[in-house]
Amino acid sequence: MFGRSLKLFRILGFDVRVDISWTFLALLIATSLALGFFPNLYEGWPASTYWWLAIAGVIGVFFSIVIHELSHSLIARVFGAGMTGITLFMFGGVAEMEHEPETAKAEFFTAIAGPAISIVLGVLFLWLASLGGAEPTPIIALADYLGRLNFILAIFNLIPAFPMDGGRVLRSILWAVKGDLRWATRWASGLGGLFGFALMFAGLLAALSGNFVAGLWWVLIGMFIRGAAQGSYQQMEVRRLMGGVTVRDLMHADADIVSPSMTIGELVDRHVYQRQQTAFPVAENGALIGVVDTTHVKAAPRADWDRLTVRDVMSKPEDAPVTDPSEDAIIALRALHDGSADTLIVVENGRILGTLSKADVMKLLSLKMDLEAA
Repeated sequence: MFGRSLKLFRILGFDVRVDISWTFLALLIATSLALGFFPNLYEGWPASTYWWLAIAGVIGVFFSIVIHELSHSLIARVFGAGMTGITLFMFGGVAEMEHEPETAKAEFFTAIAGPAISIVLGVLFLWLASLGGAEPTPIIALADYLGRLNFILAIFNLIPAFPMDGGRVLRSILWAVKGDLRWATRWASGLGGLFGFALMFAGLLAALSGNFVAGLWWVLIGMFIRGAAQGSYQQMEVRRLMGGVTVRDLMHADADIVSPSMTIGELVDRHVYQRQQTAFPVAENGALIGVVDTTHVKAAPRADWDRLTVRDVMSKPEDAPVTDPSEDAIIALRALHDGSADTLIVVENGRILGTLSKADVMKLLSLKMDLEAA
């Protein structure tokens, strides 16, 4: 779903990351608050006050979304679902779940937790805003804005369009009624796709009627929801088809192990080209001491390939793309997708067992999908 993201901090055991696309949303919010929202509601204040309020508003939006997603993560943890962290991106935020909820009850309470906490925050901020006198102050203006924002966040997320919170609540109800998660997901995803299409159509009409910026925004949100709905169903199918498959089941046991004293030129000629592989374990006296891949090769000047050795450029074991043979194949695939390497070195108790490439996982998945459709 995301490109490269930056880890900001860790809270209650969850990593909070921000995707580069969120900077676009932050700039858009800050500009609209400083030049439109606050000046229109509170006339006569210095321009610097509007900009400070806008910056504070963006920070408030950030933490409102983080708290919203954190509530999902905490409830999911209560029900035993693994959460990898929280990522903020252009259209909001997402709590990243390792696997589907175990029960409809877990799905319902995990999904409803986000809008519920947003409503609580909305009430709290509006209550703070009400404590001000007849003459509004910047602090009161900020509290009023954050109160409205959290109510909008809750209402929007309760729309029954999967994978939004309301769509997940709908899926939990369908799941409880039918007892079939796959069926419930297919219906909830279909409704999410229809809602995304409706937003795109409404945005197109708005743009043609002269409200171009708002219309474009609706189209983009609609495209995201439609794509996310389809992608969520596909991810569930991948988990279903690959359930129970481990790295040991897919790895190549004949790992091509290289020596640290080998030159980069020898590595390329004797291993990269012949094996058509991108990463190789490096061993000395039978013990893994590092991993070398084509990224290391490309970083070295071509003129130095016959001088530099594998030891000069390799990654240390703790920094290398390694995995355990008992690891779930889906988790390994995610590591391959998120990392820079397309080959994992399979290691158990310091002993090299084999290698696993993205192509290995995708080949089995493709075969299973083909037979499923037959």
